Amino acid sequence: MGTSRMFRFFVILGSAFMILLIIIYWDDVSAPHQYLHTPVSPGPKFLEPGTGEPTDTAPADTSNQSEKAEERYIPRREWKIHLSPVAAELRERQEQRRRLLQEVCANESVAFPGKNRSFDEIPNKELDHLIVDDRHGIIYCYVPKVACSNWKRIMIVLSESLLTDGVPQRDPLAIPRELVHNSSMHFTFNKFWKRYAKLARHLMKVKLKKYTKFLFVRDPFVRLISAYRNKFEMPNEDFYRRFGQVMLRRYGNQPTPPASVDQAFSLGIHPSFSHFIQYLLDPQTETAMPFNEHWRQVYRLCHPCQIQYDFVGHLETAEEDAEHLLRLLRVDDVVEFPTSSRNLTSSSWESDWFSMVPVETRRELYKLYEPDFRLFGYDRPDSLLNE
Repeated sequence: MGTSRMFRFFVILGSAFMILLIIIYWDDVSAPHQYLHTPVSPGPKFLEPGTGEPTDTAPADTSNQSEKAEERYIPRREWKIHLSPVAAELRERQEQRRRLLQEVCANESVAFPGKNRSFDEIPNKELDHLIVDDRHGIIYCYVPKVACSNWKRIMIVLSESLLTDGVPQRDPLAIPRELVHNSSMHFTFNKFWKRYAKLARHLMKVKLKKYTKFLFVRDPFVRLISAYRNKFEMPNEDFYRRFGQVMLRRYGNQPTPPASVDQAFSLGIHPSFSHFIQYLLDPQTETAMPFNEHWRQVYRLCHPCQIQYDFVGHLETAEEDAEHLLRLLRVDDVVEFPTSSRNLTSSSWESDWFSMVPVETRRELYKLYEPDFRLFGYDRPDSLLNE
């Protein structure tokens, strides 16, 4: 009889313990935030392995859903009907770009920092460029100076993270620039720790396995020219104080540079492109802090040897790639990629911009960015390096 009472006692105790675990797990994972809601429109789309074509997920069961507005099932929109398949050359282009990433990552003769570490070994702070849209099953790694403002706008529209009079914003170009780069508008991997604690890495891996992952890149040297033009050729108080003054003191013979960017520009003083390149190659630079995201290498921003990207876009083929990607994601009925009429930095300008940079310095710079050239299929700029 005593044994029977003891058995019942342990059964009750074990049941109470399991209920407690379920409550804690539910509070940590499901309740705190909106991104885990399944019954939203349209549902996540995943690329069918080996085909490059998306597959549908089953619609969510709404029979037990709350009547709260944020939890009601929203019928998915019909996907735009296309009369012709995606062009074979576009599918082949993506296959080649994905295959190149795999080959370079597997090539032991190509070495660069962090190449052989596992995803778990990547510090959380280095995952801040991976934007997640749980509504559509998308992960975007944004690379500054590669149309990232417009792609961030698209991610805001798709995730419905910006409401205007209670209605999700549908026009990417109507999103103010200050909000585009506001971190509160984007749910990134480095925020998982705060929301999910010990479950963070597990959830990251689940999403990396199931979601469609994409990034856009451009010629590494052209990206540097674009970064310089945007941050130092035009008045930018923040970049002047953080970086411009350092360059002027170290390489511009300006021991006491002007206190503000307006004063500097009124005197015709700003770092030259050659100063900028010297700054990138100076060992003191990364001793003080990691490269700023606008000139940090793509392999350090997006970890292409740890994350198997489904789509690799190039800025040089941006319009074709954007149309292809949105169609694969089945969101081309929801949003269009904004075309830009701005004066984009062209690769044909490289020889002019590097004319005042010594050849040996150019070669050192190429070594610094060579992994990006190799990973993403950009030719070695022999005309700049062999003079």
